Amino acid sequence: MRSELAAALGRLFQTPPQAYAFLYGSEKYPDIHGVVYFYPFFEGTLVAAEAAGLPHMEDACRERVFGFHLHEGALCKGSPASPFEETGPHYNPEGCEHPAHAGDVPPLFGNDGYALCIFYTARFRPDEAAGHTVILHELPDDFTTQPSGASGEKIACGEVQMNPVPFTVLPER
Repeated sequence: MRSELAAALGRLFQTPPQAYAFLYGSEKYPDIHGVVYFYPFFEGTLVAAEAAGLPHMEDACRERVFGFHLHEGALCKGSPASPFEETGPHYNPEGCEHPAHAGDVPPLFGNDGYALCIFYTARFRPDEAAGHTVILHELPDDFTTQPSGASGEKIACGEVQMNPVPFTVLPER
C-alpha cells in the first residue's frame, strides 16, 4: 500500500487540481489569503489548503487553531456584522449530525500566521465541492456542539470552482 500511495501522490501533484478556491479574509481580517485545491483521489478527494496572514499569538503555546469547513452556499457574501453569511450551513447532503456532515473536515493549525493542511476525505468528490464555499472560522471546531461545532466567526472564505484546465483523473484504487 505504501508504494501505491507514494506513486499516486507523485502523479497527483504533477497535475492541476480538479477544483480550487481562493481564500480571502473578511473586512475584519483583510490580511488572510490562501488557496484550497481539490484533487480526485481514490473514491474521494485529497484536499490541500494553504492560508497566510492568519491572526496569531507571539507565545508558541498559544498558537491558533481554526475551524475549517465546506459550506452549502455558493458565494462569499454577507455584511460587516455577519461576514460570509450567505455561505449557509456546513455541506451536508446526507442530513447527518455534526461532526458527520460531509463538510466537516480537519482544522487548520496556525504557525506564526501560516497554515498548511493536506487530508483525504471520502465524504465528497471535487466536482461535488464545486459550487460551494470553504470557510475558515476564528475558533477550532469542538466536534460536539450542534449544528456546527461552536467554531465562531467566519473570518475567511473561498468559492469552490471547477478548474478549466484539462484534468487527468487517476485510476480507481
